[in-house]
Amino acid sequence: MSWIIIFGLILSGLILLILELLVVPGTTVVGVVGFILMAVGIWFSYTNYGTTAGSLALVSTGIISVTAVYYSLKSNTWERAKLHASVDSKVNTEADKLNVGDIGQTISRINPMGKAVFNHEFYEVSSFGELIDEEKEIKIVDIVGSKITVVINETTKENN
Repeated sequence: MSWIIIFGLILSGLILLILELLVVPGTTVVGVVGFILMAVGIWFSYTNYGTTAGSLALVSTGIISVTAVYYSLKSNTWERAKLHASVDSKVNTEADKLNVGDIGQTISRINPMGKAVFNHEFYEVSSFGELIDEEKEIKIVDIVGSKITVVINETTKENN
């Protein structure tokens, strides 16, 4: 077995381990396969080239692995990769414009939460666990803080 194949196994394993740390969450097959590839590469260097070459491969793989993990986890790496935008909007900030008994229409299915429109403004609403399809007329039965609870409008139910 040539050094190119051994080097390729160890390098592939190292790349998979770095991907495991940075991209794939949790302990997955990627990290296990990466570790196995590195171990097989080191084992081949011991069996094909002797103790000295195998030990050299083991030590150099360890040093390179620790160095790669260190530089991968440095804060500068994460600063370049992370999202710098923040969410500063809030749900139903103007719920005080609504009153119990107001009639509106669902925009999405309420299962048990969804979107509805009241007075030409969109709000996130919830039901008491019932499913309400979209484009149904609804009525507000409770407003606590910014949480708006709705039911299907009974007058519409009777007409259908």
